[in-house]
Amino acid sequence: MIITPAEPHDVTKLLAFREDAAAWLRNLGSDQWSRPYPADKLLATIEAGTVFMLRDSHTTAATITLTPDAEDGLWTDEELTEPSMFINKLTVDREYAGQNLGGRLLDWAGDRAHRAGANWIRLDAWTTNEDLQRYYLGQGFTHVRTVCEGVAVNGGPRVSGWLGQRAARLADHGFTDRTPDPERLRFVI
Repeated sequence: MIITPAEPHDVTKLLAFREDAAAWLRNLGSDQWSRPYPADKLLATIEAGTVFMLRDSHTTAATITLTPDAEDGLWTDEELTEPSMFINKLTVDREYAGQNLGGRLLDWAGDRAHRAGANWIRLDAWTTNEDLQRYYLGQGFTHVRTVCEGVAVNGGPRVSGWLGQRAARLADHGFTDRTPDPERLRFVI
């Protein structure tokens, strides 16, 4: 499988991924991702070079967003002085479920973040999705705290405030990486 930067035409696929994941989660009793995500915000992250697609031949198997930018209101000023990269919107197509693609993408993200000079990869997970939280704990993340105050990126109250982090480190993720080398993080301490 090959990991590449997302391109503007991938917006449609990414929105469909999100809708499919929301339907699957709804069947499990979760309201995660029930609010639509604005296509223009998604396109902006693609154009910023922070969205990546995992491709299996001509099929998109999964996606992950990895950015040096933290969502407002989640991390403390002290935490933001630590070189970190932030994971968002990790989604695996249901046809590829059970193959540990999510875990391997987390390893890829940690590897890329390490090469960019980050100490941490960090994420925020759905506050009420305890299965997802356990998944991240099983992937080596440590729960930092849960933030419920604030507004979600796509409007409404904050619903994704379970914060986790793990050390950024080199990893053998097993993907063919066709992404450009990451830019080094710039931090003023």
